[in-house]
Formats: sequence, C-alpha cells, structure tokens
Amino acid sequence: MAAPTAGDQMSSKLTDTRLNHDDENSHGTESSPAGSEGLQDFVVEFVNKELGSDLKCLKKVGELLEKLREENIALEEQVLSVSSSMPPKVSAALAVAEEAGCSLEELLRRERLVSNKLHQHLQGAELWMDRFGQTFKQVEIIERHMKYLQCLQHIEELSAAVQQCLMTSSVWEAIKAVDSMASLDAGLNQSACRHLKDFLRETLHFWQKIIKDRLASDFEKVLTQLHWPILSPPTQSLTPAANSQEVTSQLDLLVTQLLALQTSDDLISQRASASSQAVPSTQMTSSATSFSQAPPLCLPVQIMLQPLSKRFRYHFYGNRQTNSLSKPEWYLTQVLMWMGNSSSFMEEKIQPIMDRAGVSISARVELCRGLLSLVQEKVASDASKLLYDDVLLCHLVEEVLQFEKELRSNQSYPAVLPGLLHLLLDDSILLKWLTVERKMAVEKMDAMLSAEGAWSSQYKDISDMDELKAPDCAETFMTLLQVITERYRALPCPSAQLKFLGLQRELVDDFRIRLTQVMKEESRCPLGPRYCAILNAVNYISTILTDWGDNVFFLQLQQAAVSLGEEAVPGVGVIEMGRLASLEGSLFEGLLALLDRLKGDMMGRLLEWTMREITEKAKPYCQDRWLSLPSQHDQSTMTLSSSACPMMLCVRDRLLNLHQVLSLSLFQLAWQGLAERLDNFLYQDVILSNHFSDGGAAQLQFDMTRNLFPLFGHYCKRPENFFKHVKEACIVLCLNVGSALLLRDLLKKSTEEARDWTDEGDTPPQSALNELGVYCLAPCDVLILIHLKASLPAH
Repeated sequence: MAAPTAGDQMSSKLTDTRLNHDDENSHGTESSPAGSEGLQDFVVEFVNKELGSDLKCLKKVGELLEKLREENIALEEQVLSVSSSMPPKVSAALAVAEEAGCSLEELLRRERLVSNKLHQHLQGAELWMDRFGQTFKQVEIIERHMKYLQCLQHIEELSAAVQQCLMTSSVWEAIKAVDSMASLDAGLNQSACRHLKDFLRETLHFWQKIIKDRLASDFEKVLTQLHWPILSPPTQSLTPAANSQEVTSQLDLLVTQLLALQTSDDLISQRASASSQAVPSTQMTSSATSFSQAPPLCLPVQIMLQPLSKRFRYHFYGNRQTNSLSKPEWYLTQVLMWMGNSSSFMEEKIQPIMDRAGVSISARVELCRGLLSLVQEKVASDASKLLYDDVLLCHLVEEVLQFEKELRSNQSYPAVLPGLLHLLLDDSILLKWLTVERKMAVEKMDAMLSAEGAWSSQYKDISDMDELKAPDCAETFMTLLQVITERYRALPCPSAQLKFLGLQRELVDDFRIRLTQVMKEESRCPLGPRYCAILNAVNYISTILTDWGDNVFFLQLQQAAVSLGEEAVPGVGVIEMGRLASLEGSLFEGLLALLDRLKGDMMGRLLEWTMREITEKAKPYCQDRWLSLPSQHDQSTMTLSSSACPMMLCVRDRLLNLHQVLSLSLFQLAWQGLAERLDNFLYQDVILSNHFSDGGAAQLQFDMTRNLFPLFGHYCKRPENFFKHVKEACIVLCLNVGSALLLRDLLKKSTEEARDWTDEGDTPPQSALNELGVYCLAPCDVLILIHLKASLPAH
C-alpha cells in the first residue's frame, strides 16, 4: 500500500478542519474569526511543514494545488454518484408501501362488509336457534326418560333372569345375573337418580339374600356332616364316612359359588357400613373405627363363623356366669382354643378350594379375623365399664397383652392386621392405663424401699452373679421398669409408647430422689452397709439405663421422638432433642447425668470419710523421727515402722471392706480414688513436712514399696503407678550424696539458664530426672526434696 503523499495529508487535514469548522457553526458558536484564524494557522503550518524554508521549493505549490483539485473533483463525483443512486431505491420502497396500504384498505373494506352480513345472518338465525334449543331440550329429556326406562327394563330383565334361574336351579346363572346387577349398581354410583339407585340396590339385596340363604342352607348341612364347628382338638377318624367323596364335592361346589357371590355381597356390606346404622357391633371406640373399615370377610367364612358367634354371645353376654368383668381370660382363652382347633380344618378343607378358585385369601387367617372381631367388640365394651376400677382394668390390659402375644406367635396372625392392642389406644383407656401404671409403680416403690431386705443383694451368696452387688430394691425397681416396657412394647403407636417412656423417666427420677433422701440419712456413716448399698443401687440403675440407650427398641423410640418433636417426650429440651437426632445421646441422657452426679457425690463422701480415718491413724507416722533414724545397709533386715502399723491396718481393712460391699466398677473407682488421696496425703504431710536422714529415707521407701504399695497390688499389677508423688519422692530422698549434689547443682543452674533453652525436646534437668525415674515431679519440687536430705552440706 503506497504511503500517503503530502497533498493527501494536506487535503485530509483541510477536510477535517473544514468539518470541524462546520460543526462549530452548526452548534451556533460565535467564534468564526477565531475559526478562520485557526484554519489559516493550520494552512501556514502545513505549508511550512511540507515545503520548508527553502524558497526554491515554492514551485511545488502548484503541483500540490493540482493534486488537491483532482482529489476534490474525485470526491465530488463520488458524492454525486451516491446521491443519484439512492432516489430509485427510495421511490421503489415508497411504491411498495403505497401498494400495501391500498391492499390493507381493501381488506378492511371487505372485512366490514362480511361482518355486517354475518351480523345480519345471526340476527336472523337467533330466532331459529331459540326454537331448536327448546326442541333439543325436549329431545334430551325424552332420551333421559328412555334411558331411565331402559335401565328399569334391564333391572327387571336381570331380576326375571335370576328368578328363572333359581326356579330351574341354575345357581351359576343366577350368580352371574346378580353380578351384572352389582356392576350396574357400580356404574350408577355417580348418578343423581336416587330412586332408581335405591330400587336397584333393594332388588340386588333381595336376590342376593335369597341366593345366599339358599347356598348358606346347603353349606351349613355340608358343614354339619363334616362336624363343624370343631370345638375340641380334632382327632383322626379311623374309618372315613361312606359319602365322604360326595360331601367333599358338595363342599367344593358350595364354597366356589359363595366366593363367586362375594362381589355383590361386598357391595352390600360396604354400603351398610357407610350408612352408620345404630347396631351393637359398630359401637366401638374411635381407635377401633379404622378396623371396622377393613374388607368384609369372605362369604364361606361368614357362614362358618355363625355357630361360633352364637356360642360366644350365649356364654359371654347377658346374665351368664361366664360373662364376668373380672374374668376376661375366659372368653379370650376360648377364642384362642377355637382358632387352634379349627386351623387344620381350614387349611385342609377350605384353603385348597380357595386356591383353585383363584382367591388370594388365607382361610385360617379369615376365620381368625372373624373370631377376633367378636373379641374386639367384647373388649371394647368391657373396657368402657372398667375405667373406674383400677384392679380390673389392669387385669384386662394384662390379659389383652397376653392374648395379643399368643395370637401373633401361636396362631401366626399377620402383623399387618390389627389385633386388640389398638383398642387400648383410646384416649380415655390409655390415660387410665398410664394413671394405673403410675399409681401401682409408686406403691411398689414404697413397698420395696420399706421391705426388710431392701438393701441386701439376693445374689450375695453367689459370687458369679453378684458382680454389680445391686440391692434387692434396685433390682426390683428395674424389673418393674422392664415389665412396663414389655407391656407397652407391642403397642402399634409410637406416640403412645413415648408416653409410657415418659412415665418410666418420671419413675426413675422419683426413685433417684428417694435414694438421695435415704443417702442423706445414712451419710453420717458412709462406710456402713446401707450407704454402700445405695451407691450400688445408683450404679446399677445407671448401668442398666446405659444399656437400654443402645437397645434397638429404645433407638427406634428415639427416632420416633425426633420425628414427633419436643412434645413427644416431656422434659426433653431443644438441645437434648438435637443430640437425640444426631444419635450423640440417648433417651435417658438427662437421667444418667443426675445419677452420675449422685454417684460422684456419694463416692466423694465415702473416700473423704475413709481418708479421715486413715489420717487419724497416720498421725504417729507423720510425727516419726525421720531425721534421727540410723542408716541400714541391709534392706532384708528392715521392718515396717511401728508408727505405720495402725495406718497400714486401716488401709488394708478399708480396702477389704470396700471390696466386699461395693460392685466391681465402683470398687475400681474407690481404690483408685483412695490411692490418689493417700498419695497426696503422704507427700504433703509426711514427706514435705519432715527432714530425712539416709536411714529415714530408706525406711520411708521400705514402708511404701514393701508394705503400702502391695496392699493395692491385689487389685492391679503395678500399684506404684498410682502413688507417683510418693514413689518419685522416695527415689530423690534415697539418692547418695554425690548424685544428690550434682542434681542440686544442675537444677539450680537450670533455673538461671532456663531462658536460654528452647521449647523443643526435654530440657537438661528434665532429662536427668527421667534417667532417675522421675517423671511426675517438677524440677522445683525435686529441688525442695533434695533440701530435705539431712546428709547434704549446706549450700
């Protein structure tokens, strides 16, 4: 690309200047003289730059002007060519726009014309539409009437077909017609023709009852031949009946026909339950209402249940002696016997027929469900009468729980089907049950704490079973809680279970308060057997509750409590609920904290009292003449200090006594706490309070290592580790003079140069102490002990 010439540069600059000048004029500025002067200055500057100061070069001006003139002409031609080409395009666009405008006006004109015609047509057709609408409504009414009549005719035809089939003993055809009638009833379910539906249902019920009565009559005859109902344990017949094959075929046919009739019977049964008629069998508690909405029993089982139902109502209703509120076990046991006696018949005779008919029903379970409905009605009736009799209500609850257990285990009744426990969840019954549980538990606590052997263990003579050494009152109390747990464990409602858990928490806290009251009475003699028995009781309850916290049942209750919120378990706050949700705590965490605090307080009192006795016996030992004892080189001839004998005997006796009266875990805490207190006492009152000769130091070491430490050696392998202060003090006091002097100088020097040592690694004095076996005592303490050696010269 060629470089721009001077003329080009001047032309462009002049053009820019002109544009700027025009721009200024367009903005209405009043500095045109200044603008012309600027243009002149620019021209002068441009000429000077292009031509320079050489006057001989002025001949180039003509050439420069010529070039500028040519460029100006070229630019004018370009402008003219562009301006001349634009009008044809603009005119074309305007023409198209005018044409589109004309078309739009034509379309609008035509639209107004069509709209006017359409409006006139609608006005003319409106009259005809009104006439046709009335005609259509009449036709629609006639069609509905015709359908109504056709439906009536169809019902009458089905009814006539059923009648004809029954007259000709075509039971299967009659059942099919009844099923068709039931299907028609289902199709009319959303219909507003109430009278038609009532007529259809009455007709359906009429024929269905006739067919069911006929089949039931034949079925009952067959059952009688098969010795139904089976009221006693079945026995194997030696000779089968002569017509057993015929009876079996009749049984097969009748059960199959009854099952085929089930559809219409279900419709009638569901409609009867929805009508909420006031019959005795429906007067149950609100908790049992959900069970009444279960699907009805199959027809064969309903018929088979009738003789058993009659016997049940005969014996357990009215003025019969067997109808006793105090003996619910009579009818509960009777029903369980019927279930057990009839199971073989249902599985061997009825179940195969149901399987061949393609019905997925367990005949045995159906019979159990039918018998269970009788028991449910009876229990609900009796429970409402026993709300003001604590003893009888408690007995009824116990029997219901036992019945439920046997029903699920012995009769293999499915867990998905409700038994009797849901009856106990009624608000009034559940509240009364909780009240009775609380009342009886409190009475039992009063009795167990006031019993003669309340504070003695029933396993005290059996060492293998008496590890916890729990007193009888604590074991009885935890057994009481376990029994309560077993009673409410099977309840089908977690919120009800949590209410019983809240009751258990209240009882534990109540028992803890009672133990605290008895403990305060016995605190005057903490070494007595009753005080230690209370401590064992607290530890036993805490141990059991800790185990319960990891039990699967209580973990499930914990999750239920988290899902139900804070109100599910009274006394549980937001923080504790958060710990429950994260499984960091248990449902008994708050109670365990209170029990541990009580255990700690009691253990502190026990050890304080023990140490008080030991220190009293140790006074002569503290005041012994340690400074004047002669040195004995033969350690084998040394004997225990006479002044230490009372203290050692007291320590031995107390350890033996605590080992006998405390549980293993508590005794572990007791002897370790005693060792810690004894270590501090000997270090402060014996060692730091005296000066020692070499013989005195040797005697002290002998008393400790050969006499005191072995007393605790029965309970651990290295008892000296629990007397670190005394052990290390004996090591320092028994140093020979040279070693003691070197160590003293090192320790003194270390205090002066401590600032020069780094924090990394052991300091020189600490390393020296570690080589001697001193790890617990600080260098300053060791320096004090060295000063207690009388054999060292003054420094």
